[in-house]
Amino acid sequence: MKFFIDTANLNEIREAQDLGVLDGVTTNPSLMAKEGITGEEHILKHYKDICDIVDDSVSAEVIATDFAAMVSEGKALAEIDDKIVVKIPMIKDGVKAITALSAEGIRTNCTLIFNAGQALLAAKAGASYVSPFIGRLDDICSDGLVLIEQIVSIYDNYAYETEVLAASVRHSMHLIQCAEIGADIATCPLSVITALLKHPLTDSGLEKFLADHKKGNK
Repeated sequence: MKFFIDTANLNEIREAQDLGVLDGVTTNPSLMAKEGITGEEHILKHYKDICDIVDDSVSAEVIATDFAAMVSEGKALAEIDDKIVVKIPMIKDGVKAITALSAEGIRTNCTLIFNAGQALLAAKAGASYVSPFIGRLDDICSDGLVLIEQIVSIYDNYAYETEVLAASVRHSMHLIQCAEIGADIATCPLSVITALLKHPLTDSGLEKFLADHKKGNK
């Protein structure tokens, strides 16, 4: 399973990269604004700064919502770096834009997926990734993990190369459950990844080992 970090914070990205487990980054306009990154020039530079840290796959989201503008913006984003994946919303013009960009060899991430039909359309259009938002589905009392399972099953049935990128992952159990049902990728805050490190028996076991070592050296 690949781990992506969902942030625009360079320090968090560096920390995840230093752990040796980071496979990519996802961003959106809200995450950019949270870091005080505004204005097209600054946003484009920030994407490049992220690309310079990670090994591959930096999802950069288009702002446009009509076909021609999404394609134009997507091409401009792809020119920033080979690691850029153009993030396109699941709307009718978005599916058309994914088809056009994919035909030119530009990787795409179809975002705001909330049902299996949307994921099927995105795969047929040639999306590199689909991003079902499991946390947001949980928020409205719908099981986001069931959606991940449906998409994985459909893609396996027809050998689609589109990867399932579980988004809106809120906690470590989400991440583990996504791994159990076969999601290719999970994108989440750094805190969700580092939570996997923690277990009280690990802490107490290490404390005992160190105490016994100290006794033995007296």
